[in-house]
Amino acid sequence: MNSLLKHCAAGMLITMPLFAGAADDGRLTLEMLYHPEQKIDTKLKPLSRLSWDAQNRLIESAMKDGALQQSVVDLQSWQKTALGKENPVTAILRKAGIEEKQVSAIADKLGAEIRPGVDAYLFTYKNDLWLLDLKAGISRELTHTPDQAEDEAILSPDAKSVAYLKGNDIYLTDIATAKETRLTHDGSETNFNGRLDWVYMEEVYGRGKLRAFWWAPDSSKLAFLNFDESKVPVYTLAGEHAQPVRTERTRYPKAGDPNPVVRLGILDKNGKLSWTENPYPDQETLIVQVGWTPDGKLLSSWQNRVQTWLDLRMYDADLKKSKVMVRETSPAWTERLPFPVFLKDGGFLWESDRTGHRHIYRYRSDYQLIGSVTKGDWDVRELHGVNEKAGEIYFTANERNPIGNDLFSVSLNDGAMRRLTQEKGSHQIRWSSDFSHYIDSWSSLQHPPKQGVFNAQGQLLKLTDETPVPEAVQSLKLAKVSQQQVKARDGFLLESLLYLPPDFDPKRKYPVYQHLYAGPMAPQVNDRWSNDLYPHFLAQQGYIVWVLDNRSASNKGASSAWGIHRNLGSTELQDQLDGLEWLRTKGWADMDRIALNGWSYGGYFTSYAMTHSKAWKIGFVGAPVTDWHLYDSIYTERYMGLPSENKEGYERSSVIKAASALSGKIMIMHGTMDDNVHPQNMVMLIDALIKNDKEYSLQLYPGMGHGPRGAWEIWSLQKAKWKFLKENL
Repeated sequence: MNSLLKHCAAGMLITMPLFAGAADDGRLTLEMLYHPEQKIDTKLKPLSRLSWDAQNRLIESAMKDGALQQSVVDLQSWQKTALGKENPVTAILRKAGIEEKQVSAIADKLGAEIRPGVDAYLFTYKNDLWLLDLKAGISRELTHTPDQAEDEAILSPDAKSVAYLKGNDIYLTDIATAKETRLTHDGSETNFNGRLDWVYMEEVYGRGKLRAFWWAPDSSKLAFLNFDESKVPVYTLAGEHAQPVRTERTRYPKAGDPNPVVRLGILDKNGKLSWTENPYPDQETLIVQVGWTPDGKLLSSWQNRVQTWLDLRMYDADLKKSKVMVRETSPAWTERLPFPVFLKDGGFLWESDRTGHRHIYRYRSDYQLIGSVTKGDWDVRELHGVNEKAGEIYFTANERNPIGNDLFSVSLNDGAMRRLTQEKGSHQIRWSSDFSHYIDSWSSLQHPPKQGVFNAQGQLLKLTDETPVPEAVQSLKLAKVSQQQVKARDGFLLESLLYLPPDFDPKRKYPVYQHLYAGPMAPQVNDRWSNDLYPHFLAQQGYIVWVLDNRSASNKGASSAWGIHRNLGSTELQDQLDGLEWLRTKGWADMDRIALNGWSYGGYFTSYAMTHSKAWKIGFVGAPVTDWHLYDSIYTERYMGLPSENKEGYERSSVIKAASALSGKIMIMHGTMDDNVHPQNMVMLIDALIKNDKEYSLQLYPGMGHGPRGAWEIWSLQKAKWKFLKENL
């Protein structure tokens, strides 16, 4: 997902901020945090750019004055040797005739992409596709159609061809000759070749990812998805923030609406097309993964419409028929799962939530299960790969830290497991391809990011980066931060954070500002660094800041979330009320003065809580889903099923239906061009509130999508929230 998670509003949490200056008395102002012309800089010093090349050498890269500088780092002495000649990217671009005003921007973008051992890179200039060839020291135009943009371009594995989209068709250009071949010919407003439609982009493959074609390892062909959108309803955003009106029309299936009809096809480099067999001709399905095995076999993962099962399929040599390798089911829904990692004997490793926790399983080449590789009441976060020579599998998991992760190795033979990381927090791991060394970038709630290079046994060879806390932070009056587990009514341990005022007095009563998201498997309490100073600002103003993840949001295994299936809202609410009861026992929280803040799913839950309980005095309702009939099909039906099969569940979860029960005051905030949670949700809720004689405050953001993005819009939002908080809590 998850679309609703991706656009949470400001209000995420930290323990120690970094910035260039503070008020003389150590107190923060709202202007310091959000004013476009007065806010302070909270950016951390960037970590060194380290990577592994094809020879498993450690490479340090940097862009300086438009030139790419790369050095080979000796892992024993840590001496650095320049890697060949510097590649003057800006000089190459200028030589190719790129306009000077575009050179720096293109060079900066390319600089972030450049990796050791890779010489060819693509970029767009004046609506045409260009190639940067670092080895030859040249840049040249590949397409010559400035009136028609190319996008989603990707080089073939052998770097001899580039495939891309024009409109809703797939094209290919030969690098050597710049000859263009059109591979599909029937793309249209309702027929997408190789391009994801809105709902697949948002809910399956990831927001911003539009490419729906994949090169075979031998570069001879492409697999691609075709979307027939003809029956998908159109949603119109009026765009009345401008003249002329900037209308946007998107085919968007809401819960129960027709989904796009999807097919999986194969194209060779000449445009010869063949379609794979539909293995489920009698039911609606989703194709949620497409790819290739290392030796060129086609793979795909399929789910039924409401996502209660998932089939991993492998295709025959003719790429038309397929067999099920693994079928996954669950008591509720089944998550989209990563593709398997294949072993030399033809078997493979597979991740599954079948026990309620994500674990690794080993299968034989005939698709028969050998057994589980990992087990326990914890979750594998990422399977990094396997070193068969050493007999070790490497993965990150939350085994010792439910709000963070660690790197582990487990024996492929006897299952013996060993933790490789020492410091608690959240770790990002990048292995060399031979699994002899790894780069670890990590941070925690207490410590800003560090980066180091380790050997396969977890021994630190070099701490390359340790972000310093500037002396200026010593003058700040920071909140007193604690992270704790809170027992729910049945003993489930809920994760929470507290920010207490710097001059906290346990004999006083303090108003509470509570932030949450509450959506499935999307925790807000994470053991990693953040630079957000807002909770410290509120604490300085005399508020307690409280964050609690209900169990379904905690990401403590799929089973912790299954309880919300077909009944969103009520279980999450009970967990949050249990958390407030714990807060009540402390004695210093004013339980009659609690504010609730959430955006997206958090906006849904805030509005649900304000209409289904009286625990909160005010609510900040950001871009809320107000009735699940109004949200997209793939996300909603995963958790709620079809409206025709769960009428009561949809009725119970609706905020619109419960508008007459609104308790307390709410501020509703929404962008007028939100293509994710449509403004229809907000308008229909307001209509219901008016008809039930309920008051509300409204903040609209003209032209904004799923959350304000402009500096002045964010400043307006935060000013309005702060005013509403002071006046009503």
